Amino acid sequence: MIVLSGPSGVGKGTVLKRFIDDPDLNLAYSISLTTRSPRKGEVDGKHYRFVDKEYFEECISEDMMLEYAEFVGNYYGTLKNDVEELRDQGKNVILEIEVQGAMQVKEKCPDALSIFIVPPDLDELERRIRNRRSEDEEMITKRLEKAKKEMGLIDHYKYIVCNDDPQTAADLISVIIKRSIKS
Repeated sequence: MIVLSGPSGVGKGTVLKRFIDDPDLNLAYSISLTTRSPRKGEVDGKHYRFVDKEYFEECISEDMMLEYAEFVGNYYGTLKNDVEELRDQGKNVILEIEVQGAMQVKEKCPDALSIFIVPPDLDELERRIRNRRSEDEEMITKRLEKAKKEMGLIDHYKYIVCNDDPQTAADLISVIIKRSIKS
């Protein structure tokens, strides 16, 4: 299991797209559940599984979640069953998740490969979040405050990768995964 994490806006999805289909990595992407509304261009069942809050809370109460987090009134999380099915197929499962969820996975699966993606600096992170043009000023401020706290948790990850250039970051992560698979 591979945990790919980092603050919102750092480019986790952009980096992941550049190596997810590498046949040498034998990766399967675990699609997270969320209760937030889709952003422009997001497809249900591909980027996230968009569910209502009642269903998500039922999954929590029935201990169906490998990890989950709540941020500004929305839940994000990974179903245990989804990951187990992919692992049973012999796949290396990659989770692209928030820091809070990553800490839960590390606790439950200490052998998971953990990679934290960082921005070149916080000014660049703010620029990326603003360029999405998907959130109001209050949400942007909350995401930036959360990012500063999350950056304080990088010591909990095995690898830290700077996303100064998405292709370079993707290439580095591919090498990390290949070396971990072989060991």
